[in-house]
Amino acid sequence: MNKKELRTKYKALRGQLSELDRDEMSLAIANQLIGMPIWDRLYYHVFLTIVAQHEIDTEPILHLLSGKDKEVVVSQSHFDTREMTHFLLTDNTVFRKNEYHIPEPVDGIQVPVEKIDVVFVPLLAFDKQGNRIGYGKGFYDRFLSRCKPGTIKIGLSFFEPVDACSDVFESDVRLDYCVTPRKSYGFN
Repeated sequence: MNKKELRTKYKALRGQLSELDRDEMSLAIANQLIGMPIWDRLYYHVFLTIVAQHEIDTEPILHLLSGKDKEVVVSQSHFDTREMTHFLLTDNTVFRKNEYHIPEPVDGIQVPVEKIDVVFVPLLAFDKQGNRIGYGKGFYDRFLSRCKPGTIKIGLSFFEPVDACSDVFESDVRLDYCVTPRKSYGFN
């Protein structure tokens, strides 16, 4: 299948999950993360859940990171440039939903991309080679391509991988891992 077909299919599948299913699966994903070899790092970038898109709830991951005394980074999306600005999450961070219903920090302490050690990546689907299928705007491919070598890229998915995506581009940034409620996949 190509990316467009996969986007359509997995948006529909996510939309069919009940809120309870999404909550339970999100918690199972956070529990899968506990056993991964990623906890020797300091700066962790987490996407904030777009409820209208039936995304994975990242709240359990935020609690996990807080309990491990990690620095958490969240972003603002700039749709005019398709770039993201990254901010340190603090007790004083104020959030506002943008026009696309994405919760974003209003302002705060900016974090350069070079400091980020681990990125939890939103996606609709992924394949067995570690290619992710996102929403198609390229925000995360741009962001991930600017990360330092060695930054760990972890996709989060409600669903298991497809065999292969037929239209992977050179500019697509592959994942290092993808975590589902049932299993963690590593790609090298």
